[in-house]
Amino acid sequence: MRDLELPSAGMEPDACPCGPIGVFDSGLGGLTVLEAFRRRLPEQDFIYFGDNAHAPYGVKSPGEVYRLTVAGVQRLFDEGCRLVILACNTASAVALHDLQVDWLDAAQHRVLGVFVPIIEHLTRRDWGDNSVPTHTGLHDVALFATPATVISGAFPRELRFRARDVTVVPQACAGLVEAIEAGDMDAAAGLVESHVAQLLARLPRPQSAVLGCTHYPLVESHFRAALPPETTLVSQPELTAASLADYLDRHRRFRGGSGQVRYLTSGDPGAIGERAEIFTGHPLPFHGI
Repeated sequence: MRDLELPSAGMEPDACPCGPIGVFDSGLGGLTVLEAFRRRLPEQDFIYFGDNAHAPYGVKSPGEVYRLTVAGVQRLFDEGCRLVILACNTASAVALHDLQVDWLDAAQHRVLGVFVPIIEHLTRRDWGDNSVPTHTGLHDVALFATPATVISGAFPRELRFRARDVTVVPQACAGLVEAIEAGDMDAAAGLVESHVAQLLARLPRPQSAVLGCTHYPLVESHFRAALPPETTLVSQPELTAASLADYLDRHRRFRGGSGQVRYLTSGDPGAIGERAEIFTGHPLPFHGI
């Protein structure tokens, strides 16, 4: 994870009382990323905050996404988190850059997103590599994402900044997040089939297909079935977890804990905790804020 990573002054200690790592999402999709984090980093403490009262973000204006993201990150700072991961592609694509440049005090806290690990994976280039774009072997990429992520243009912009001659065809998957959060997997499967068909009408044989929303791993099998067999499907949780582990190896002051996790929501904690079973296979003890 290298979203606008800034150099640190001096040597970093092996460990310190740094508090838990915050994981922020507009709803419950970020639980797919948190579960991957816990598998990769079982001794790390985390606090998950889902802004369920204002979900989904994918249909909101850029200004509203920015305001809600800043408020959510600040809440996690207030809970003692010094490092926060935006486990939300819409927040990462729309709000993260301005948040880091205009609002964040990087001497005190860091905020990283789930967007960059996918770009690094596809281009085989580190985020900090600002050399001219090169031929990477990548040519046709399908992007399935929320309407706000697609409208932001962040994914094709950052991809083309690093890789030459890449065609990116985005598909805004309206309604898919809502169907998944409601637990209506039949409706979600139908929406996946429809959105993939719309994309394939414009790009019949994509080399790679990116699931650019943390909800979509729950319907990954439906994407796989609808896409051509030769298309490589790129999903985020494990890539993001590997990227976070690498980041913590290089920034060890953020490491530590005993594997404790707290779950916060701006919505109804009882209802949200029950709905979490869709994502994790069991209810979770959410607390309201």
